[in-house]
Amino acid sequence: MKCPQCQTDISDDSRFCSKCGTPVSADERIVFSQTRTILRPMEELAPETLLAGKYRVLKVVGRGGMGIVYMAEDTKLKRNVALKFLPPELVQSPEARERFVLEARAAAALSHPNICTIYEIHDEGEKPFIAMEFIEGHSLKAKLAKNPLSLGEVLDLAVQVSEGLEEAHRKGIIHRDIKSANIMVTDKGQAKVMDFGLAKVKGGTLLTREGTTLGTVAYMSPEQALGKDLDQRTDIWSLGVVLYEMLSGSLPFIGDHEASILYTVVHEEPKPLKAIKPDIAPELQQVVNRALKKNPEARYSSAAEMGKDIQKFRESLRAEEVKAFSLRALLRLLRKPVVAIPAALALAAIALAAAWFFNRQAKIRWAKEVAIPEAEQTIRLRQSGDAQWIKAYRLAERVEKYAGNDPRLADLLSRCSVDIDVKTDPPGARILAKAVAEQEGQWQKLGVTPIEKTRFSAGYVQLRMEKDGHEPVLAVISTHNFDLTQKGFIVPSKIFRVLDKTSGFPPAMVRVSGAETDLGRIEDFFIDKYEVTNRQYKEFINAGGYRDQKYWKHVFIKEGKTLTWEEAMAEFVDQTGRPGPSTWRAGDFPRGQESHPVSGVSWYEAAAFAEFSGKSLPTGYHWGIARGEFTPLLHRWGTFISYISQKCNFRGEGPDAVGTNDDATAFGAYDMGGNIREWCWNETLEGRVIRGGAWNDAAYLFSNWAQSPSFDRSPKNGFRCVLYIEPEKIPAQTFEPYVPPTEDFYKETPVPDAIFGVYKNQFSYDKTELHVRLESRDERSPDWVQEIISFDAAYGNERMAIHLFLPKDVLPPYQTVIYFPGQTSAETESSQNLADHFDFRNLSFLVRNGRAAVFPVYKGTFERKLTTSFAVDSFQLVEQRIQQVKDFRRSVDYLETRPDIDTGKLAFLGNSWGGRMAPLILAVEDRLQTGIVLIGGLETGRRPEVNNSGYVRRVKIPVLMLSGRYDMAFPYETSSKPMFDLLGTSAKEKVQKVYETDHFLPLNEQIKETLAWLDKYLGPVR
Repeated sequence: MKCPQCQTDISDDSRFCSKCGTPVSADERIVFSQTRTILRPMEELAPETLLAGKYRVLKVVGRGGMGIVYMAEDTKLKRNVALKFLPPELVQSPEARERFVLEARAAAALSHPNICTIYEIHDEGEKPFIAMEFIEGHSLKAKLAKNPLSLGEVLDLAVQVSEGLEEAHRKGIIHRDIKSANIMVTDKGQAKVMDFGLAKVKGGTLLTREGTTLGTVAYMSPEQALGKDLDQRTDIWSLGVVLYEMLSGSLPFIGDHEASILYTVVHEEPKPLKAIKPDIAPELQQVVNRALKKNPEARYSSAAEMGKDIQKFRESLRAEEVKAFSLRALLRLLRKPVVAIPAALALAAIALAAAWFFNRQAKIRWAKEVAIPEAEQTIRLRQSGDAQWIKAYRLAERVEKYAGNDPRLADLLSRCSVDIDVKTDPPGARILAKAVAEQEGQWQKLGVTPIEKTRFSAGYVQLRMEKDGHEPVLAVISTHNFDLTQKGFIVPSKIFRVLDKTSGFPPAMVRVSGAETDLGRIEDFFIDKYEVTNRQYKEFINAGGYRDQKYWKHVFIKEGKTLTWEEAMAEFVDQTGRPGPSTWRAGDFPRGQESHPVSGVSWYEAAAFAEFSGKSLPTGYHWGIARGEFTPLLHRWGTFISYISQKCNFRGEGPDAVGTNDDATAFGAYDMGGNIREWCWNETLEGRVIRGGAWNDAAYLFSNWAQSPSFDRSPKNGFRCVLYIEPEKIPAQTFEPYVPPTEDFYKETPVPDAIFGVYKNQFSYDKTELHVRLESRDERSPDWVQEIISFDAAYGNERMAIHLFLPKDVLPPYQTVIYFPGQTSAETESSQNLADHFDFRNLSFLVRNGRAAVFPVYKGTFERKLTTSFAVDSFQLVEQRIQQVKDFRRSVDYLETRPDIDTGKLAFLGNSWGGRMAPLILAVEDRLQTGIVLIGGLETGRRPEVNNSGYVRRVKIPVLMLSGRYDMAFPYETSSKPMFDLLGTSAKEKVQKVYETDHFLPLNEQIKETLAWLDKYLGPVR
């Protein structure tokens, strides 16, 4: 047979071309040879075969080691799709099936024009397949085998692939098998990255057998070939190989067999492109050289950075074309002997000046006609996020070079940038800055302190401060300081940090600047940079931590009873009865988790470790200062929570190793949000303060105070320590028990009916035409159809939207649950990926069990979120609550227009914030049959016209409440229980279930109780 790349004759059983090193896949050997040494023949489907009830097979379009690809027709949507089948010989392999699912899941998580779109996966039975976008075109490998590409085509394709990879890397997905065969090129020249079968997803299971490597050897990075841990830079290496291949027509690393190719990848340098293609530009050679650095640290740090260099070279070529045109005219003139040398030189100068002039004029036109309008469209004051501001700012920086006097530029900069003052003690520190939104961006040098009014992008900014002989400092500041006159940002933002000398600095800690609090001034202190790890806690145990009573300074009290030393130590054992955390076994932590935070420890164990290490547990106030409370440059709680929630481990999949997430707080401490929640010093009514939230909590628990019994050893519990610099100056109240403000709701006198009638009328409106518009319909989920519908709101000429989830395989009309979410929805930019949102887990099981679910986009959430937080007793908050209740009622108006919705069987479901809103909605909206409150309670401080305690007695329908006994957002005795007791619902139609948790419900219990309640009051699903 012939090599598919260079057409050299090779033997039928060869796995690599001896000339160019191109791997010959198993399916290619099958096609060219009757000898089958790797795979037995794959079964083929006959044309016209109907699959999954809607795909009609048309023809085979490709074969590969991981399956056959068919062109098929989606008979419902009347479009062509590609169906990729797992080969029969791999169907019975659990690993192969799991990798097949991983491929679909990884690609489906991405939405980008340069990545193949996945529609769905059918992974049941003997013929599992993935349905994906059908691409009219050829693989890059096939195009290269047919004809060399022009330089313009090479550059365009390289940029497109880099943009696709950047999107994958941004979502935590590493492809691990980038090669020309996995890049499709459409007939219009659009590149599509394919085949995520070997992708590594952040936080996911790595399906590589020990001692093996996966991928195509000729494209593997050295670290991949050696089986080392990989990050996004392995894909950058592979893209470098593909770029080399496109430019030269051959691969950079070749050999007679796999082992020799792997050797060259790891130990040898590729043949310089100049030796193969003498006219190669030095800039392109540099790009390839940097991408193919053996050491990942020397490579491009991101695909975006590599793409930017290629794009820059492409733009320079276009400028050269203008110059070349002028120079060609000049050379024609110089060929005429009658032309004098001075005239030729003059013309040369004129030509070069003209080239410079036309080139600059083109850039000025670009700046004024393209860049400024694009930047203005990117940012919408009070609505944009960090990514939009930084994009606009980078455009503005480029515009300054060509249109610095354009009046629109000053306005643009006022809206997307801010001046920063930076001072340090001692002065003379080097300052580097990077926008948090540019995760893979370059650090920008700002100068040496003191620095005044240096400009930087709006948003969250990381500052690195360095001075010889001193500990480096990482600071995170917010430049979201809105001028509420809407003229731009308040300037300047000022930041000050102390740099400590390296000698004597407490290891693995960071200095936290003091702050003015309600309790008085709290001075600087040190806090652990990371949570205490399993390795550190093991040192405590090995040093006799559970045998030496000198570390245990506190009286052991459990459920009101004092325990002896021996009784307490009997409580503090692991799963096998050995001393240690509840998550350990046989006196040791789980294998490979030495850098994970220690978890499953009680408050007493955390305090004993702190004593052993010569430190303390932080008070709740010190912990709060370290995470950013009372910090002027992080004063906008909402945007900070949004920033943290995107970076911290609130993903629900268990704790990460410390420092895994790029979630540094204002003073450079990591993992303070999510991962594990952290014990603090202060006592509470039910135990001790515990802060930060865990991996399976809502992101807003990063800010909330929480509590847990001192003996609680949940897998969610861990800690970090502090070192007080001047403990004698700490206000005494800082160490006192923390008791949230309370109110005796039982003594509250209900308002008269006439006044309540006035309250209720606030939520009334004229039922005008809805003007409904179906924005989108998505049938890709195997469990539901998702529709996004917009219609006129009940106020202010606004439009609102709802996400309606309709169950599949259930006959309409549907019982329907209308949801009111938690605070996270107010801190999330978009509702477009609602099925991935934290709150949707409260609805997904309902839809899977046959009920429709409605998730309205309420005023103040998602795309309609507000940038200003209102005071709890303000008229602005009154207005917002009225609008939100109207949004709920308007959603019911829409449901009444749908024949597939059973409006006689509507239920309310509210979680946290929704639990707070429940009394208002249930008392005002009379079209509901029942209500369910997941974590809720009565509140203090709101104006009486929207305070939920004024509505709770007016609720008459059946209500189920699920509550946490240790919840500090809605304390059980003073908030949650009073809500339940004061509900106007009859005693036999209201139930409260209380769990031994805080602001969190066990999911299985939540599902069980919710479904049983709906079955009881709406009836079983047909």
